[in-house]
Amino acid sequence: MKWFAAALVGALLLLQYRIWFSGDGIGEVLRLRTAVAGQEAENQRLSERNRQLAAEVRDLKQGYAALEERARTDLGMIGRNETFFQVATGASAAPTAPGTEAGGIAPVAPMPASGPATHTASR
Repeated sequence: MKWFAAALVGALLLLQYRIWFSGDGIGEVLRLRTAVAGQEAENQRLSERNRQLAAEVRDLKQGYAALEERARTDLGMIGRNETFFQVATGASAAPTAPGTEAGGIAPVAPMPASGPATHTASR
């Protein structure tokens, strides 16, 4: 009976060693859980980005407001009934022309809506 008990204890110790110290034991499970949590966070971030891009595509397809905003910011375009003002500041300001308002702000003739603006206003 002693040999049987000793064999059971030996088997239990071998199984415990495999659970705690082997390559596919508890350490690997914890590493995989951390990797899964990191991947879920990355998936959440990318999912939010996809939602934003889908909303932007929907806006560009359905309405002209988003398209107009994109043309203004990316291409510097001006509308038909708009006046473009270029603000000159500091020593690099060009000499004032006749009819120029005080403060270096000069009205510029409206450009056709088909062409991009060559100058953009300072922000």
